Amino acid sequence: MSSDQGISAAGLKRRSLPSRSSPFTSAVTSGTIASLVTTAALALFAGLERRSIFQPTNATSHWLHGENAGHVRVADAKHTLLGYCTHHLSAIFWALPFEAWLAGGRSRKPAVVLRKAALTAAVAYLTDYHLVPKRLTPGWETVLSKNSIGMIYAALALGLAAGAMVSRKSQHPSHGAK
Repeated sequence: MSSDQGISAAGLKRRSLPSRSSPFTSAVTSGTIASLVTTAALALFAGLERRSIFQPTNATSHWLHGENAGHVRVADAKHTLLGYCTHHLSAIFWALPFEAWLAGGRSRKPAVVLRKAALTAAVAYLTDYHLVPKRLTPGWETVLSKNSIGMIYAALALGLAAGAMVSRKSQHPSHGAK
């Protein structure tokens, strides 16, 4: 075998090995999916409550722009972009312990992943609305009912679980083929 063939064979072998992702990389994936799912849920529940679909995301920018941020009914960079970026980083923040918890466990069954995602979302809710100063809350309470906020945290759990499953699937693509 020539040296070129040896290099090619080594490269092929290296590429065929399953990739192992760190909990941080998985958290970016699951946090991003959770952010997208919860943002869609925020817009949905805002619409159902006859609010602008942008108000809950705008409200998240209250940490910088004050309590009136949730009253802004249009999309703009000052409120909507900042609110979404804040929310997105927060979803990744919550995905970090969730993914570390998954990485430390043995079971990858969807029911286990969903249960851990639900517990993570419950801790996020307790932290967001009972432990941190008001300025660091998501701000959704200025726009949405308590029931809708509860549904948003359920959406967070579903988004985290879906993100974890997508992340696991991309790490082990052959598992889905069986």
